[in-house]
Amino acid sequence: MIPFLDLKSINAQYRAELIAACTRVIDSGWYIQGNECNGFEVEFAAYCSTKHAIGVANGLDALILILRAYKVMGIMTDSDEVIVPSNTYIASILAISQNNLVPILVEPDINTYLIDPTKIEEKITSKTKAILPVHLYGQTCDMESINTIARKYNLKVIEDSAQSHGAYFGNKRCGNLGDASGFSFYPGKNLGALGDGGAITTNHDELAQVVRALGNYGSHKKYENLYQGINSRLDELQAAMLRVKLQYLDNEIEKRREIAGYYLENIKNSNIILPTLRAEDNHVWHLFVIRTQNRDELQKYLSDNSIQTLIHYPIPPHKQEAYKEWNSKNYPISEQIHSQILSLPISAVQSLENTNKIVQALNDFN
Repeated sequence: MIPFLDLKSINAQYRAELIAACTRVIDSGWYIQGNECNGFEVEFAAYCSTKHAIGVANGLDALILILRAYKVMGIMTDSDEVIVPSNTYIASILAISQNNLVPILVEPDINTYLIDPTKIEEKITSKTKAILPVHLYGQTCDMESINTIARKYNLKVIEDSAQSHGAYFGNKRCGNLGDASGFSFYPGKNLGALGDGGAITTNHDELAQVVRALGNYGSHKKYENLYQGINSRLDELQAAMLRVKLQYLDNEIEKRREIAGYYLENIKNSNIILPTLRAEDNHVWHLFVIRTQNRDELQKYLSDNSIQTLIHYPIPPHKQEAYKEWNSKNYPISEQIHSQILSLPISAVQSLENTNKIVQALNDFN
C-alpha cells in the first residue's frame, strides 16, 4: 500500500537531530517556557519575517487567542461578526464561536477552493470586525483583494495559516499577510511537531503582549494575572523538535512542489479536475486535492490498487451537528467541493516510482 503520508519516514530523515534535541531538553531540567521555546519563537518569526511569534498548544488555540486578545483590547465585543470561508476545516469557525463572536460564512472560488473576495463585501455589516481567510491545502488566498476590503471597512485580517507554512503571496510569506496569523504544527503539517503545537505571528506589539499573557493563565508576570486567561503553551520538547525541522522546511516544500508538478503534468484523465495554481510560490502543497464526480468510486478503485487517499473534508461546516442551526442553509459551491474532492499522497519522502504508479492508476480509471 502506498501510504497517504508516511510520518515515520519523514521524521526518520532527522532522527539523530531529533534525538539530540530531545536529549538536550531532558538534560536541561526545564520543560515549559525555556530556551527551546524562546529559540523557536525567534527563528519562526524570522522565517515568517514578522516581529513576533508566540508558541501555543495547538492551531485552534492560536486562532482563539488572537480573537480573545482583540476582545481584551476593546476592538471586538460579544456578537461581533467575523467573515470566514464556508469551505474550511471546522477549527477556523470554532475559534470564532468560542469567543462569542458570530461566524459569517462566505463561499469559495470553485477553482482554488479559497474564499472568494468578490463575495465578501456583500456580507459586511456594522457588526463586522474581521476577515479570517484560510490558506487551505497550502495555497495563499488573494490577500491583495482581502486587505483592500479590510482597509476600506477598517477590519482586522486574521490569517489561518495552519496548512500553509512557507507559502508566499507576492514577496511576503503567510503569517505576515494580515494583522495576525495562527499556525498549527500538528504532526501531518508540512512543519509538523511530534505531537500538538501551534504559534501566533504578528507585527503588533500590544497584540503580541496580550496573546502571550492570555495563553499563560492571563499572566505577564508570575502570580500576577491581568486577564482571565487559559493554559496554552508550546512545550520545550515540541519546540526543540520544531527547531530541527524548521531548518529543512523549504527543502521539503521544494520536494512537494516537484511531486505536485509531476501530477499536474502527467495526470491526463479528463474526468479528474486538477488543482488551480496561481503562482508556484503561492502554494506549498500541504495537500494535493483533485475533484471528480465519481469520488467514492475513485477512492475505492485506488484503494484496490494499493493507494491510500483521504478526503479533506467530507462534511462542510454548515452541515455538521455542532452547527445544527445552519444545517438548512445552502452553500452550493462548498457542498459541491466537499462531495467531489479527494486528496492524493504527497510528501517529501514519496518516491518517483510511487508517484508514477499513482498517476498511472488515475489515468487508467474510467
